Amino acid sequence: MSDVAVVCSNLSFAWPDDTPVFQDLSFAVTTGRTGLVAPNGSGKSTLLKLIAGELKPASGSVTVGGTLGHLPQSLPLTGDLTVAEVLGVAGVIRALDAVESGDVAEEHFATIGDDWDIEERTRAQLDRLGLGDLALDRSLGTLSGGQVVSLGLAAQLLKRPDVLLLDEPTNNLDLDARHKLYDVLGDFTGCLLLVSHDRALLDRMDRIAELGRDELRLYGGDFTAYEEAVRTEQEVAEKNVRNAEQELKREKREMQQARERAERRASNAARNLKNAGLPRIFAGNMKRSAQESAGRAGQTHAARVGEARARLDEAGRALRDEQRLVLELPGTQVPAGRTLFTGEGMQVAHGGRPVFADGGIDLAVRGPERIALTGPNGSGKTTLLRLVTGDLAPDSGTVKRNEGRIAYLSQRLDLLDPSRSVAENFAAFAPERPEAERLNLLARFLFRGARAHLPVAVLSGGERLRATLACVLCAEPAPHLLLLDEPTNNLDLVGAAQLESALTSYRGAFVVVSHDERFLAGIGVNRRLRLAGGTLTEAGAPEV
Repeated sequence: MSDVAVVCSNLSFAWPDDTPVFQDLSFAVTTGRTGLVAPNGSGKSTLLKLIAGELKPASGSVTVGGTLGHLPQSLPLTGDLTVAEVLGVAGVIRALDAVESGDVAEEHFATIGDDWDIEERTRAQLDRLGLGDLALDRSLGTLSGGQVVSLGLAAQLLKRPDVLLLDEPTNNLDLDARHKLYDVLGDFTGCLLLVSHDRALLDRMDRIAELGRDELRLYGGDFTAYEEAVRTEQEVAEKNVRNAEQELKREKREMQQARERAERRASNAARNLKNAGLPRIFAGNMKRSAQESAGRAGQTHAARVGEARARLDEAGRALRDEQRLVLELPGTQVPAGRTLFTGEGMQVAHGGRPVFADGGIDLAVRGPERIALTGPNGSGKTTLLRLVTGDLAPDSGTVKRNEGRIAYLSQRLDLLDPSRSVAENFAAFAPERPEAERLNLLARFLFRGARAHLPVAVLSGGERLRATLACVLCAEPAPHLLLLDEPTNNLDLVGAAQLESALTSYRGAFVVVSHDERFLAGIGVNRRLRLAGGTLTEAGAPEV
């Protein structure tokens, strides 16, 4: 395979409402590990889908060298599928079983092809990703979100791809599963292009690609090196802006001083001509000459001011607009001594099997606690959140919820109506607020102007989370307890920082399920719980 694995030439794409995503985008990606970064809504997932052929560009072309594998953010899978079907090996395994039982029909050999070792390769791939205990006939509906993601990755790797596209591959993965994924991708020898908000993963890349509307800029090195390069660029850009501002002020000052000098000269000349008693026609010629000279000088200074303003505009365009959410939510204040939720001996059965250990689990949330809930994939963290919010009733045990609204943001971000706009959804959650106040609040969540009227269905993962957060936090009464299930899924690094900013301003209690230790540190977690082996225990922070 050539070292150049993906080539995009003059690529343009727009949504059906003519909203542009890319315009004449050209770049090439070579063999090695490339991390793709950009703010949410910039089109990272769209670009991967264009490369994979799942979307068609309005113009331009995409060339991929070799076999391609693509793991999207949202896996198009149903719970009725088996592990073997998700992996794409069910047909080959059936053909192998038929041949082993004595059926030598030609179609079986055609199905098998060169994959006589498919079961061994499948088991080896599952083992590498921590899924060695999964039976191939197990139903997808019985797996955790993290197991589904790892399974999807295994399916792509079994294709033996030359080019591998991954969109947020660490979503829902616990720490152990993440490290297994790091090892697997570290051994990948083809062209890897991935979108991720996981800094630890991005720091394992060979290069970082920053996506803009009309260009893709490549930075050599990992994400830490990229951040340093961007920081240096910003320092230079800020210095250039300051210099350009000073130059513009100087040119404006000199233009004003030149105008004042010209006016003084014209006034003095008029008096001198009058006192000299010169003929009127001669005096008029001298006056016109002075006015023309002053006009030429004024034009020169105006041109200099225009050039200085253009240089300032150019310097300003090099500055990055990294907006942060800064919220004041006084209605969420919770006194330190108030108990918001108490659950004792809570037990739930799935498929006739108890989720938690004998005797169930106990949980109490008091005051404005900031609780991190961690544990392996499939340990029951989402089930526990649903018990707290009341979406799920315990099969045994007791639950008590005190005064104060409990708000729940699920992994799926399915709280909003996708066919309605952000503003319309917000109005449904906060109908008592005046429209002007609602639009002002949405602007604080970075939905300004026309973006507030976009349908939820076209929003990126990070934008949808911001819209959901706005509806949850700004509905009345404000929530005293906020439950967040993997809130950084699909968020880019700027979006994660925006969420950190919002949660830092939040004065209620929250319980957050996350495997992102940097994020947990950023939101000021002061209590940690670990759910493993059916038991809920107090825990300290693990090493990343």
